[in-house]
Amino acid sequence: MTDKNNADEQLYDVLVPPGVPQTIIVDITKKFKVKVVERKEKLSFANMEGDERNLLAFRGKLEVVQEVEKYMKDELRKFIEK
Repeated sequence: MTDKNNADEQLYDVLVPPGVPQTIIVDITKKFKVKVVERKEKLSFANMEGDERNLLAFRGKLEVVQEVEKYMKDELRKFIEK
């Protein structure tokens, strides 16, 4: 989670790992008060060391993105177990 400054309030991002099903992303945007944004992030694995990619992130208030992070992990576990 990373903070992003806003004139009115402090907002935080939780990155969406590559490969998260679109259905989970859409579900989160309907259930929680967050915005989907793009973030440029450096990658640090395999042969992509130092490469930058635009990744999706959910942006919102701290307590909301903490709930989103937990919900996303739970939904990914359910998806993998199917």
